[in-house]
Amino acid sequence: MTQVLDRLAALRPPRLRLAVPPALLRAREQVTDVVGRGLRGVRGWRPGGLAVGGLGVLLLAVAGASWWAGGRYGWDELRVVAVGVAAVVVVAGVFLVGRSPYAVRLELAHRRVVVGERAVGRVEVANTSARGTLPAEIELPVGANLATFALPRLGPGATHEDLFAVPTSRRAVIAVGPVRSVRADPLGVARREVRWTDPIDLFVHPRTVSLAGTSAGFFKDLEGRPSRDLSPSDVSFHALREYVVGDDRRHVHWKSTARTGQLMVRQYEETRRSHLAVGLSTHVADYGSDEDEFELAVCVAGSLGLHAFREERDLTVLTQSGTLQTRTAGRLLDDLTRVQPSARRTDVVALAGSLATAAPGASIAMLVVGSGTSVTRLRAASARLPIEVAGVAVRCESGAEPSRRSVAELTVLTIGALEDLPVAMRRLGDA
Repeated sequence: MTQVLDRLAALRPPRLRLAVPPALLRAREQVTDVVGRGLRGVRGWRPGGLAVGGLGVLLLAVAGASWWAGGRYGWDELRVVAVGVAAVVVVAGVFLVGRSPYAVRLELAHRRVVVGERAVGRVEVANTSARGTLPAEIELPVGANLATFALPRLGPGATHEDLFAVPTSRRAVIAVGPVRSVRADPLGVARREVRWTDPIDLFVHPRTVSLAGTSAGFFKDLEGRPSRDLSPSDVSFHALREYVVGDDRRHVHWKSTARTGQLMVRQYEETRRSHLAVGLSTHVADYGSDEDEFELAVCVAGSLGLHAFREERDLTVLTQSGTLQTRTAGRLLDDLTRVQPSARRTDVVALAGSLATAAPGASIAMLVVGSGTSVTRLRAASARLPIEVAGVAVRCESGAEPSRRSVAELTVLTIGALEDLPVAMRRLGDA
């Protein structure tokens, strides 16, 4: 703005330029400051979908400053400039007047895809009026990006369709939409946006691999393992005791009753159904510098969860942020899509303790970590798990060869790629 006033002052005769008092120079600086604060206010002003562009902000600033300075210091030339600039703004506003008689539909072929799969959608715009419409522009936000479509002239009742593809190279929840129609003047002074649809969330799920047949032996050994809890009826016999009122007489042991002269009933140890508890660490320090390690860990957790669903086993999946939904496989993958690493969370040791609390009936506890987790931390995590629980840690390290080792009571499987997981689980089942 200072440069603009300097140029305007240069147009005046030299004698008047030399006669400019210091007070006027100070006033000019004040005008610049006031206009600058006004610009910030205008940029945030969007009544009724009206957005003022960069050129529009500049013209409004010039008009306001010129009118104010011209009135205060008697510069009629500045008043003329203000009127001319205001006329340009008014003419630009004429292009924004009118309704857009559109009916818009936003559709995705699939709202849930896997990383790398093709995600396509379409935008359909129909003219619902009895008159033709002028060409316009359609905007479609896709995550942090913006797609634009040229909308041609539509006759009465005519429709126009555009197809689009969404990149799915990374696991994410991508907001697609809302669809907006845009009308603007030729100079780009202002534009009018009208929102036609609500945004749609596209879930890009992590990749998973099938574990069918790779860990059957391991899970089978734990299926039906007796617990320390006693039960009046089960399959694992524990001992005989005297009959008490309320016992089921079908469990009376008649030979012992005849020998002792008192009613004796069978007492059983309660057996548990195989319950898989998966703890996915989201602590940044548990992983190396390679970001792919965490993505691999998420894929491992998803693969283990889907295997539990296929085998119809009880499942609990936990991170430092809380328990993930496990009512359906789709909800689990949706929650895994949202999982992000954080430096403010506790590490795998605290996660193991939370896992033991969240799944007290678990028979298998699997901790999924990265290369940043030391043997010391794994040993401490093993101590947090109940003794009767089979503990397994899957250590994700990009490019590492699959291996198996024992750390305290914890079996540690190291994998370097998702395709190594079935091999590692097969070794676990054969052990």
